[in-house]
Amino acid sequence: MKQSRLRFAVGITAVLLFGPAPRISGQVTAELDAFWTEVSRTVESGDFSGYAATYHPDAVVIFGDATQPISEALAGWEAGFDDTRTGLLEASVAFRFSQRRNDASTAHETGIFRYSAFSPSDDGSVQYVHFEALLVKKGGWMMMMEFQRGPATEAEWAALGGEQ
Repeated sequence: MKQSRLRFAVGITAVLLFGPAPRISGQVTAELDAFWTEVSRTVESGDFSGYAATYHPDAVVIFGDATQPISEALAGWEAGFDDTRTGLLEASVAFRFSQRRNDASTAHETGIFRYSAFSPSDDGSVQYVHFEALLVKKGGWMMMMEFQRGPATEAEWAALGGEQ
């Protein structure tokens, strides 16, 4: 009896200190992979409304030390989507992950994204960015928070392996 109480106490202490152990479901991970594929598709095709739909309406974006509602960030990004859709810009984004924690309705994804943008008038640019995303499943997966932590290197990108 004392041993089972001790195991219970140790288990409760672990949950209180570290939270419940993350459950990584193969089905959920596949759903999240499909989510990130959709984000990539919308950027590449210039589908602004599709891209906006990947965010919860109350989502927050964090750029380093500054935060803003997703509505403000989207307003600033819309022109780039228009340029991509009309062929003035060629853009793409890809994701690689260093940590993925999820259950059936929530997810916290950490990794690097690679964003590239090229136009006929310039050589373009490629950016690697450390990011975190907090997602909820409300019918489908939606980002609640995107944290662009700061620049990453091409070597860090390569170290994460396969592309999503």
